[in-house]
Amino acid sequence: MNILLTGGTGFIGSLLLPTLLGPTPHDDEHRVTVLTRRPAKFALKHQAAIDRGQLRIIGTLKELTEDDAYDAVINLAGEGIADKPWSKQRKQELHDSRITLTNSLVQSMGLARRKPKVLISGSAIGWYGNQGDKILEEGALPHQEYVHDLCRDWENAAANAEAMGVRVCLLRTGVVIGSGGGMLRKLLPLFGLGLAGQLGSGQQYLSWVSLTDVVQIILRLLNDSELRGAFNATGPRPVTNAEFTRTLAQLLRRPAFLRLPASVLKMAMGEMSTLLLDGQRVVPSRLLQAQYRFQHASLDEALRAALAGRA
Repeated sequence: MNILLTGGTGFIGSLLLPTLLGPTPHDDEHRVTVLTRRPAKFALKHQAAIDRGQLRIIGTLKELTEDDAYDAVINLAGEGIADKPWSKQRKQELHDSRITLTNSLVQSMGLARRKPKVLISGSAIGWYGNQGDKILEEGALPHQEYVHDLCRDWENAAANAEAMGVRVCLLRTGVVIGSGGGMLRKLLPLFGLGLAGQLGSGQQYLSWVSLTDVVQIILRLLNDSELRGAFNATGPRPVTNAEFTRTLAQLLRRPAFLRLPASVLKMAMGEMSTLLLDGQRVVPSRLLQAQYRFQHASLDEALRAALAGRA
């Protein structure tokens, strides 16, 4: 399969790309074109795949021509939403790295002589907004707020590809648990110093998913032509912030007795504090209906695998 990938240098892409480049069950190999802002640096890490003719690296969509034909497009690009405070400038960066890029990607697909069969495009469970302990399936209505608006516009940009006859799958990803990045990379130093604890009331829900499962979900959507629309890429058992903190502390055998009041987080982080204080109790109903089997169905399993460097 010939695949165009954006976000190949990100946390999810860093596992997805070598998985795509490896042998498939049919002893065949995918060919992948990666869009990255730093093509020269990225090429240094993947020279062997480039030499095999299995990997192409581009720095801009303008390098593609109407004769470039892709069977699938996987769009995972986007600045980290929790990396910097949400200033006006930062919100514009978040918008451009998601919506503007996705619009350009779909426009590029429209210029191709042969359209891809499928577009798998990133989104997030922030689409639902803060909804307390309400169980959220894919058909749930959203709570109107900034993160919802961002995800809505992101999904709408990708959905424009449907008019070309492209099957579109929207990946509403939860908090990704894996080794070497994501939430764990930020939390482990705090737990090591004994400075961790629950946030606010601790009763807000955290819908997590293992990095391994995110990649396997993408592969399933890539290959199953019956699947289209929005999918909650979350583990089947969301937990509260208090339960997450307690589980990680037990696995690390470190104390986590501190409690950071909501008022302190709001003062320190402003509007971005909603990422920590609000919650979504999201369940992957459509994946379960499609009989997807999670490799890490519980938080304990996902954390153990991540801490062992296997996820």
